[in-house]
Amino acid sequence: MIEQLKKSFIKAIEKIGIHNPKVHFEHPENHKFGDLSTNIAMVYAKELKLFPKVLAQKIIDELKNDLPDEVNSLNIAGPGFINIKLKDIFFTNKIAEFSKEKDIGKNKLDENKKIMIEYTDPNPFKIFHIGHLMANTVGESLSRIVEFSGAKVIRACYQGDIGLHVAKTIWAILQDGKFQSNVKYLGDMYVIGNEKYETDENAKKEIIKVNKKIFEKSDKEINEIYKKGRDLSLEYFDTIYKKLGTKFDNFFFESEVFEDGLKIVKEFLKKGIFENSDGAVIFPGEKYGTHTRVFITKESLPTYEAKDLGLARKKFDTYPDLKESISVTANEQDTYFKVILAVLKEIYPDIASKTKHISHGILRPPSGKMSSRKGNIVDAEELIGEFESLVEEKLKDKKFDKKEYEEIRETVAVSALKYTILRQAIGGDIIYDPKKAVSFEGDSGPYLQYSTVRANAVIMKAKEAGISETVKNFPEKVEFLEKLIERFPEIIKRARLEYSPHYIVTYLTELSSAFNSYYAQYQIIDKKDSLSPYRLMLTKVFAKIMKNGLWVLGIEVPKKM
Repeated sequence: MIEQLKKSFIKAIEKIGIHNPKVHFEHPENHKFGDLSTNIAMVYAKELKLFPKVLAQKIIDELKNDLPDEVNSLNIAGPGFINIKLKDIFFTNKIAEFSKEKDIGKNKLDENKKIMIEYTDPNPFKIFHIGHLMANTVGESLSRIVEFSGAKVIRACYQGDIGLHVAKTIWAILQDGKFQSNVKYLGDMYVIGNEKYETDENAKKEIIKVNKKIFEKSDKEINEIYKKGRDLSLEYFDTIYKKLGTKFDNFFFESEVFEDGLKIVKEFLKKGIFENSDGAVIFPGEKYGTHTRVFITKESLPTYEAKDLGLARKKFDTYPDLKESISVTANEQDTYFKVILAVLKEIYPDIASKTKHISHGILRPPSGKMSSRKGNIVDAEELIGEFESLVEEKLKDKKFDKKEYEEIRETVAVSALKYTILRQAIGGDIIYDPKKAVSFEGDSGPYLQYSTVRANAVIMKAKEAGISETVKNFPEKVEFLEKLIERFPEIIKRARLEYSPHYIVTYLTELSSAFNSYYAQYQIIDKKDSLSPYRLMLTKVFAKIMKNGLWVLGIEVPKKM
């Protein structure tokens, strides 16, 4: 119907004198003004030398005999907007249509495409911190949005298991004299090693030597510490991935790509893309509209930059049919990725054309920014634990068995965090408020879960009462809930096209509010009410949309709350 309406508007404006016009519909902020709105009259008024309102009326006059049956009325608002009201039957028919669909909102935008999304990227020998939690939440949601749009998604994680940060940690462990098998110990050793590297010239030289030995695998003691620390870190990361609901398809490691990175830089050094500079190899970025960076150090070791070239090559060697490779990182790496993409354009233009960098802001505690170098980092596991403790307070007066209690505590805590991260556009920083985040009312992840659990409880009650949904009787007038439900597929498409999960968060929050208002206004389960079967159908459609929408955000729905 929307496409038919768009064609009618295009035909009308063409008759008035515009060649190849474009029309775009939006939903008015206040749904009482209409169901759709377009500014087409304001866009083309100047070209036709007419006032926008005059053109709007001309368009309406042309449309009178060429409108879809579902259109109820057209009216002019403000400086020249055309507002469109649809008949209630359009929305009730849409509810009936959705009631037969399992995967409401799924689309085919990425059908037959293989798309890799690389995200989270924690470094072994360091803590899984709040930044990794942010990247995981954004990356997992983007993966699900793309998957919901028909693509075969390859979830990838690139981990820095070799490099100066590892050398700093292992050097500190060597000084300590005894390896301790816990992740906090590794994080503490990194802080010590980094401080000595920055303040003690002798320690710095020793750490550089350790780094070289790690690459060469030439020292037995260092190799043993390296293996223990790496294995410990990866096991620790797996426990967090499980809690966050992420299952990666492929893990890439710096130790696997650094040699290829070296070869690539040396090959294109000969071709003039890179240059020698004081014993190091650099990319002269200023020549390519960016900035200069080192790719091979004076010690002949690859930097992160060189390893990223090896990674890019490995991704497409492993999956030759990739249509797109997306890397999700903090926006602190924006300038870094501009250099990497500039290099790729010169050496592998086909890979560059299929590579995209999406950056997110920083999730900040109320105290401000954190840094693993200084040791005042926010541990992701501890943060989840803090949220779980707050959820416990909410659950203390409720009766659940132990298994239910633990499931609800963890699921609700994770939803609170994910909602906090995804509720705004992913480019900006977020200062989180734990107490507000775990609220069961209003603007929060638990509120969305609670609304879905409430709907599921109504559906269960209907089953017990022997009431089933039907389309025999429709209400004379639909509520805002029906109108919102109809929008779900377009919200998913917009989130996909703009790589923006926050549209889904905003939509689900508004939808939950509309359902709870509907729930308060009507008795959904009532054997004596002829509209009860319709209201049950509406509730079921709402529950399916909430389940799908929350899944796309990476949020699970508990059975009880």
